[in-house]
Amino acid sequence: MVLLQLDPFLNELTSMFERSTKLGSVWVTLKRSSLKSKVQRNKLAAAGEAVEFRCLIRATDGKKTISTSVGPKDHQRFQASYATILKAHMTALKKRERKDKKKPAEADKREGSSKRLKKS
Repeated sequence: MVLLQLDPFLNELTSMFERSTKLGSVWVTLKRSSLKSKVQRNKLAAAGEAVEFRCLIRATDGKKTISTSVGPKDHQRFQASYATILKAHMTALKKRERKDKKKPAEADKREGSSKRLKKS
C-alpha cells in the first residue's frame, strides 16, 4: 500500500474510477488514525500533550491499493475535491425501480367501499 499526498491520491482515484466504469468496482474506506503506535499515543497522553488525529483514506479496485492521510487543516479542501470526483463518476450506477405506493392504496380503498355496498 502506497501512502500518497492529497493531489496524487485524488488523481489516482480518478483513474481508478475511469478504469472500472465498464466492469469492476472501487472501494473507498475512511478511518480515524493518529499514525502513531499505541505506545507513542500513551506517552503523549501521559505527558499531557494532545494527540492529533487524522483521517486515513484507502482506495482499492481489487488490484491496486492507494492511501492518503488527511489532517484537520486540509479536510475541507479534500472533501470538496472528493465529492466532485464521486459525482462525476456516479454515472455507471443503475437507476432504482420505484413502485408507486399510492396507486395500490387507492385501489384497496375502492375495493373496500364496493364490498361495503354489496353487504348492505
